[in-house]
Amino acid sequence: MTDCLLIVDDSPSMLMGVSIALHPTGLDIEEADSAEKALQVIDAGLKPRMILTDLNMGGMSGIDLVKAVRKLPGMGFTPVVLLTTESQDDMRQMANAAGATGWLVKPFDPDKLVALVKKLVP
Repeated sequence: MTDCLLIVDDSPSMLMGVSIALHPTGLDIEEADSAEKALQVIDAGLKPRMILTDLNMGGMSGIDLVKAVRKLPGMGFTPVVLLTTESQDDMRQMANAAGATGWLVKPFDPDKLVALVKKLVP
């Protein structure tokens, strides 16, 4: 299977925008519109090189997703970055404690996002 990146967001427009922004990375882009669906596709065999997730979604939050991913075999060191409108330090600390690799605030700069992905997924 080719290298892929999993984007998790409950906003269809955000999924599309992030997917378009990440096209220059050369990675296959997989999308999930909820944390629960992300876990389903991972359980079904998807092994993403990186996960970009929203924080606030219906059902499981992005932080809950990070915690769940970190418990999965082979996913302990997969980069997981939260891409969110939240900017409070306490939320960042919660994400960091859960095992998140990084944090980007929306709206994002596409060039910075691509640079981050290329840094985390060489």
